[in-house]
Amino acid sequence: MFLSTDQQQKPDDLIFEANGNGSHRVTDEDDATTAVESSVPTHPLGIKPLGNKYFHTGNDARVSLGDLQVLPDEMLAQLFEYLDKRTLRLLGYACKFLYAHCSYDDLWKTIFLESEFKDKSSFQWQGSWRATVLGLSPEKRIKIDCSNVFSDVLHRPFVCSHISLPKYTRNIPPANKIPSLDDLTYEEFAEKWSKKPFILTRCIQSWPVLKSWNMETLHKMYSDVVFRAEAVDWSFDTYYQYMMDSHDESPLYLFDKKFAEKMKIEVGKTKDAAYWNPDCFGKDLFELLGAERPAHRWMIIGPERSGSTFHKDPNATSAWNAVIQGVKYWIMFPPSAQVPGVYVSEDQSEVTSPLSIAEWLLEFHAEARRLPECREGICHAGEILHVPSGWWHLVVNIEPGIALTQNFVPKAHLSGVLSFLKYKADQISGFKKEVEDPYTLFVERLRVEYPELLEEAVKQMEEKQGTKKRRWDQVVGHDSAEGGPEQKKGGGFSFAFGFGDDIDEEDEIPEITGTDEMDIC
Repeated sequence: MFLSTDQQQKPDDLIFEANGNGSHRVTDEDDATTAVESSVPTHPLGIKPLGNKYFHTGNDARVSLGDLQVLPDEMLAQLFEYLDKRTLRLLGYACKFLYAHCSYDDLWKTIFLESEFKDKSSFQWQGSWRATVLGLSPEKRIKIDCSNVFSDVLHRPFVCSHISLPKYTRNIPPANKIPSLDDLTYEEFAEKWSKKPFILTRCIQSWPVLKSWNMETLHKMYSDVVFRAEAVDWSFDTYYQYMMDSHDESPLYLFDKKFAEKMKIEVGKTKDAAYWNPDCFGKDLFELLGAERPAHRWMIIGPERSGSTFHKDPNATSAWNAVIQGVKYWIMFPPSAQVPGVYVSEDQSEVTSPLSIAEWLLEFHAEARRLPECREGICHAGEILHVPSGWWHLVVNIEPGIALTQNFVPKAHLSGVLSFLKYKADQISGFKKEVEDPYTLFVERLRVEYPELLEEAVKQMEEKQGTKKRRWDQVVGHDSAEGGPEQKKGGGFSFAFGFGDDIDEEDEIPEITGTDEMDIC
């Protein structure tokens, strides 16, 4: 046979015992000696890391795979991505090892997103993607002891979904701490702080949303309103169910750019406004674009462990992020820094990094924290954080939280935004399709309202571009008295040169991700 199935299971193979922390302890005397105190509970199916296999004296579930034993776990996981829900479910009943693999919830998340559920805004969340797709209420779920399954592919995501965030977010070295201030005037911001991250602790205390918004009140008031949560559009009631009962390694993050319209709230300094832009950041020059400006404000809601991996904000804009409920951890680096675990393409259009925040924290956080450029901070409810243009940042919710954020263009970063719109047109995001030439549109509006400011910004932009060109000419010898352009014939330089490779820390760097919404924290 292609597969060999397990024989009749003994009754004690199916025994799960609840322990004090809500996880499950699998009855397995052979592996009792390998148990250690850890913040990570026992896997609900009893799956163990691959290394535990070498101390195990009982049966190894992998021997039941038959001919499939020749395939490593990584390849099995990739093959199973092509199966539909019926095939994946039935295959999981062939043996314990396949049951463990076919219960991996990321496979069922993909099936969910390709099924009829994709277009449903309201449904009953059953605690996992698998249970939701199959409609399995708690009393319908079988519990199979997979304590003789040893696989890092299956156990590692479980570990990542249960890491202790305080281990990484506390004890911030003094040199790394993002400065905290009560408040700032615009003059202080423009003179000293426009290119630095900082946290303001008393800037937004008068916002009405600080008194009226929390998770429970939003659920009560807006349960039927449909919001965007990454790849899905769910009613807040459905998202609330998910948020309260999800064990995803990377939980879905609700961030909606049309929240104000959907919730029928006013933004701005009006009598009934829910909140307004802080005065300290001054004029947002993208306001000149009116209805043609790119997406710029979002409401963000997520459970513990949700957040955004390293990125830069769109269109070389700056941003502020205000916490309404919860606590956020930020780790940031200036534009020129080489962030551990983050790899950028030559033209800065693509970024490769760990798929989850937890994976980055496990593998790279300690190294990153030792870098002199590293900046870290904790932002609590009622506080607001400034993200300067071009700064790398990762943010994670330490607690379930609500936040409001907005991207803006301060005068200090106008030349960087103009440079991005002109020289990085293929990476512009957030504009409507009708806006074919954002650079020209923005320049025209600036010329009418702020001609002197525009003139100075264009001058700065051209000087930076000229500096980059001169540096390149020096490298290839174009300014040399000998050789000049003809030097290339003698085997000189012929590789491609992407804009942004020779960056000063003060330069404004464009964002490098492909979609506007995925850039928001």
